Amino acid sequence: MPERWTPDSWRKKPVQQVPDFPDLAALTAVEKQLSTFPPLVFAGEARSLKRQLARVAAGECFLLQGGDCAESFAEHGANNIRDFFRVFLQMAVVLTYAAASPVVKVGRIAGQFAKPRSSPTETQGGIALPSYRGDIVNDNEFTAAGRVPDPRRQLEAYRQSAATLNLLRAFAQGGYANLASVHQWMLGFVKDSPQSRRYMELADRISEALGFMQACGLDLERHPELRGTELYTSHEALLLGYEEALTRVDSTSGDWYCTSGHMLWIGDRTRQLDHAHVEYCRGIKNPIGLKCGPSMKADDLMRLIEVLDPDNEPGRLTLICRMGADRVGELLTPLVRAVKREKRNVIWSCDPMHANTISSASGFKTRPFDRILQEVKGFFAVHAAEGTIAGGVHLEMTGKNVTECTGGARAISDEDLNSRYHTFCDPRLNAEQSIDLAFLLAELLKKERLARHVPMPASASL
Repeated sequence: MPERWTPDSWRKKPVQQVPDFPDLAALTAVEKQLSTFPPLVFAGEARSLKRQLARVAAGECFLLQGGDCAESFAEHGANNIRDFFRVFLQMAVVLTYAAASPVVKVGRIAGQFAKPRSSPTETQGGIALPSYRGDIVNDNEFTAAGRVPDPRRQLEAYRQSAATLNLLRAFAQGGYANLASVHQWMLGFVKDSPQSRRYMELADRISEALGFMQACGLDLERHPELRGTELYTSHEALLLGYEEALTRVDSTSGDWYCTSGHMLWIGDRTRQLDHAHVEYCRGIKNPIGLKCGPSMKADDLMRLIEVLDPDNEPGRLTLICRMGADRVGELLTPLVRAVKREKRNVIWSCDPMHANTISSASGFKTRPFDRILQEVKGFFAVHAAEGTIAGGVHLEMTGKNVTECTGGARAISDEDLNSRYHTFCDPRLNAEQSIDLAFLLAELLKKERLARHVPMPASASL
């Protein structure tokens, strides 16, 4: 029998990636204050996402999850949120048409403020200071004062998350996400892309489908499925005191939900079976993600699945695999076989970002676009070979025109990185690279659909 779970039972377990807060009284006061704040999301929304993820597990939908490596207080603003939303919707339209099925859209947004670090300290010029752990913990500026973990930052993270969610909901349901408008944005991208000839065929087919719907009398401005969309939020469950403070009982079911986001995931550095992060996540009813890196063994994965999803609930658990372009076939196959053998209902998602990070000749941390695409292709190949479902992708991306990942249609070079390298943490796909990847992923989804003999429906909602 597992021990009784409570929102604070994680505090009795070993814990990784904990900031060294110098003022514990201030930390306690902030967590107490957060516990009185309104929920950022509602239990019913998390249940709705879980139902949609159950359809992903069954091969009826595709999961698109993406957003910033780490959100920044300084860059928080309506324009940045709008630009991300706009790119994300364009990607979803392309994938919806290619897969002939709905796309479940989950942003790394409105809460992705904390980051795990490989070392507790960072050294520059012979000076060692605490590592930057995300704006919710300390400042990116390399100063002694800025790097001191400050619990008051959690209050700002909450406020910015609330503001971001408010704007996202307005964009999603207020007419900005109208399918015809999204398609016009996409046509502008295709026209300006160096790969325009390759992408125009798909764009033209979508134009024809929209024209057909309008000819049949369907008003794209008024039909609710075409005028708006659903966008869910997610982040890594890293700063557990913050998450505990926003964990609430659902009055309709009596279940506990984390109300800081619709979906939370456990990182590859904090997935120890008997540690705090797994303990916390096993008790909340939100959909949960589990990062699976190169060190994940099949036996360890099965034990984690048993703890995190003992009831084998469809839509509960997403396995986010980050193996590396060169090793995805070798490392993913035994995991897929073990899960399939035990008939576990999971969503398989590909994170092609984290295991493909390199140091460029110019000294910048980057991710080559070709290697990102190579891992996605390898992920699909494994599932095709094993007869399982490649359910989604998990991307670090932005709606801005940054130069952080090399390659893509505009062939960003090592020399280009310095011009617009803005990330505080890991390199992100820029807006064009993100949509590039969506078009290339669409080709893979179309092949998969044809291989599975799934008929093309008359329409699929955005």
